[in-house]
Amino acid sequence: MRWFGTSGIRGLVGSELSTTLVTEIGLSVATYTNSGQILVSHDTRTSCPMFEAALVSGLLSGGCHVQKTGLNPTPVLAYLTKSLNTSSGIMITASHNPPEYNGVKIFNKDTIAYSDAQQTKIEQIITQNKFKRASWENIGRTEYVQETNRYIDMILDAVKLAEKWHVILDCGCGATYHVAPTVFPKLGCKANAMNAQPDGFFPARSPEPKPETLTELCNVTRQLGADIGIAYDGDGDRMAAVNEKGVTVPQDLMLAAYSRYIVKNKGGGTIITHVDASRCIEEAVKPYGGKVIRTPVGDVNIALAIKKHNAVFGGEPVGSWIHPKHHFCPDGILSSALLLQALEEENKTLSQFVSGIREYPLLRDKVHCPNELKQTVMKKIQKAAPAKFPKILNTLTVDGLRFELTEGWIVIRPSGTEPAIRVTVEAKTEEEAKRLLDKALSLIRHVSAKD
Repeated sequence: MRWFGTSGIRGLVGSELSTTLVTEIGLSVATYTNSGQILVSHDTRTSCPMFEAALVSGLLSGGCHVQKTGLNPTPVLAYLTKSLNTSSGIMITASHNPPEYNGVKIFNKDTIAYSDAQQTKIEQIITQNKFKRASWENIGRTEYVQETNRYIDMILDAVKLAEKWHVILDCGCGATYHVAPTVFPKLGCKANAMNAQPDGFFPARSPEPKPETLTELCNVTRQLGADIGIAYDGDGDRMAAVNEKGVTVPQDLMLAAYSRYIVKNKGGGTIITHVDASRCIEEAVKPYGGKVIRTPVGDVNIALAIKKHNAVFGGEPVGSWIHPKHHFCPDGILSSALLLQALEEENKTLSQFVSGIREYPLLRDKVHCPNELKQTVMKKIQKAAPAKFPKILNTLTVDGLRFELTEGWIVIRPSGTEPAIRVTVEAKTEEEAKRLLDKALSLIRHVSAKD
């Protein structure tokens, strides 16, 4: 049984994610860490208190000493896991998913989320019922810790701003509601916070910050004449930006522009992103001696590759950026502060900062596929693809299939979170991208129909 996806365990509350499972996750982590010291945080979701109680119950029954930080962003939990020298940190969150979802994400003391191998061990402990329960006199204990200032101080040490930037912060009723509005005034910014009341129903907007959910932020940024608008997802590991004109900036362009800035300042270096990201990243860093290494989708894969290749920066084109100089968890608050510093150093507005980055038409879709058939379908796709796309220049297989073509590229990969095969295409024109997408979808449906 596989519970873990590309970013921890997530599911619909009650049906896919139960208190029983979460208790067993807690007990399995206690078993795996040999009754270690565990840090626990959660986001604003209405189900978090219920799951926190279940998780802590499992941890205590395995003899763990549990430190609860209460409501905090995921990057705060990850950073404190290292700063407080705990065995692991566990975040109760479904990140950008709708409010009816929740989940569990586990971090090592180096701030990197549990790897696939570690997640498999947790699952095996549960499925094989190999729990190590503590005797009554060795049951763990719980304490509350208030150490968020350690994280805030890290950002204040990392970012120095000379100008008084006018920033609009859209916390989206999520976990950043108290940290982000504290950080930016301390950096010398004029900061106006919106949707900064914690509410697990996310009444203001979707917890996923994307153009269609950020209309209000665009309007406020424009009306107040702010320099930039920043929006965070439900747990604060992602951020999106609105430029000085009140227009959302495409995430691929943001990732490419910041990668260019880092490589230029470092005199070269390696950038890590995944197979689904735009080719504009390579184009942005190559003139400055940079190179790009692509990984499977998922921030843990990005983090592990950054560490392995001693990369200078990495991220996914959904606003989850990793800054290895500071820690290895995607961090929306740190990223937005470092973005301001980059704008100041280059004396540019956000629209000027991303100028020169070519935006390619990029389309995404998916085809339903039962989980048990994904592997078979993917093998058939790999075999049939050369006939469907006769001009394949190169094939990358680190996560599904990425076909490099003369006119663009196609990624076909099994979803890590739902019963589906995902397709992403990028081409030089919208018409060409649509043609490639239609051909890819047709191929998947054709081979799936035979199963």
